[in-house]
Amino acid sequence: MSNSFEKAWRKRFEGFATYSEDDAGIAGWSSTGLATRLRQFASRWEKVASKGELWLDAGCGAGTYARLMAGQGTEVVGADYSLPSLQKARARGDQSLSWCKADVNHLPIKAGCCDGVICFGVTQALENSATVTQELSNVVRPGGQVWVDALNGWCLPHILERLLRWVRGRPVHLRYESHRNMKDIMKNAKLINIKLYWLPILPSRWSRYQWIVESRFASWVFNYVPLIGPLFCHAFIVHGERSFND
Repeated sequence: MSNSFEKAWRKRFEGFATYSEDDAGIAGWSSTGLATRLRQFASRWEKVASKGELWLDAGCGAGTYARLMAGQGTEVVGADYSLPSLQKARARGDQSLSWCKADVNHLPIKAGCCDGVICFGVTQALENSATVTQELSNVVRPGGQVWVDALNGWCLPHILERLLRWVRGRPVHLRYESHRNMKDIMKNAKLINIKLYWLPILPSRWSRYQWIVESRFASWVFNYVPLIGPLFCHAFIVHGERSFND
């Protein structure tokens, strides 16, 4: 995968933000897909965040997650390399939110200044997940939290899609990640207490059944029955904490 892959995605994101008015369109997701991602993140994040903390939303797009976090009493800075995205994010947010034009691979943020950072909907448009994860780890204080999501490379529908593109001679358009590799990347970035959360996301045409795959029973199956999560979940979130010992 070459640098042209990231350049192509930068151009796409500029187009999404220029011609879309809804948060999902600006991010390049379906409305049901974004709502599902947001809901599943919120159910976990709200249990560990505290009011008054400073959080960074790296690759904030239209500011969907930034507004969610700010609504829970945290101070939030949204960063994105797409100026049209930031302009629309600013128009949607309140005065408590701050915005910064920046590349997630080279964050102009003082080391150790944040209590937490999220980076969602980004890794699939990057050459690798290691560089951005190290950047995210650098900006959080010891004990600070890092949340990253990725498209699941082991998911059967994704494997089939990649195979069909290869057969048809079409280039790779998304980068998929292994959950095991992502855990190793976080360990190498000096993150500890790493946790994996599977994200089952049904296609929009089946969204009426999304509640089934988000049920407690389904969650248990994805997490504890071998191979079910990796083979059938569209994406995953990995959460870690910055070590106090580096």
